[in-house]
Amino acid sequence: MSNWNRVIKPIVVLCVICIVITGALAATNAATAPVIAEAKAAAEKAARSELLPEADDFKEVTGVSVENVTAVFEATNGTGYVITSTAKGYGGTITVMSAFTPDGVIKQIKVTEAQETPGFGSNVTDTPSYWERYAGVDAGKQLVLDQDIDRHSGATISSKALIKAVNSAIEAYNAIP
Repeated sequence: MSNWNRVIKPIVVLCVICIVITGALAATNAATAPVIAEAKAAAEKAARSELLPEADDFKEVTGVSVENVTAVFEATNGTGYVITSTAKGYGGTITVMSAFTPDGVIKQIKVTEAQETPGFGSNVTDTPSYWERYAGVDAGKQLVLDQDIDRHSGATISSKALIKAVNSAIEAYNAIP
């Protein structure tokens, strides 16, 4: 058996297969990327509307640069703000949307993305009754875990991450021009 059939031919065949598969994946990504981006934008808009239902629509606020804050939106009819922030939890990044009234009170929060441990950290990220603890909190100061908001038993890291994300949103709210 020659070197071509035993060594070189399998290498060439594998390289061709890799090139074809890479091209197919690139084409699939190019076709689906706009659809995924559109779906994500629609989900974010729906979450903002859920947090601040009295808002007619939202416009993005620029010029606010706070660590861990990814977006700041103002209701076009002046009913408040919705700020998206993130923090590192136990299982990964936790993304939180926080709604603020015009007078600087947290109306409500919602965790929109999280990969926390089921049964422990997910009790913080998947439980709206836990999120209700943040409603009515004044945005005039940073929150302190166990002083302003009680941690969830067995989910200390996730509780700290959630309060850190909300504190970033409070900082951004206070930095809005």
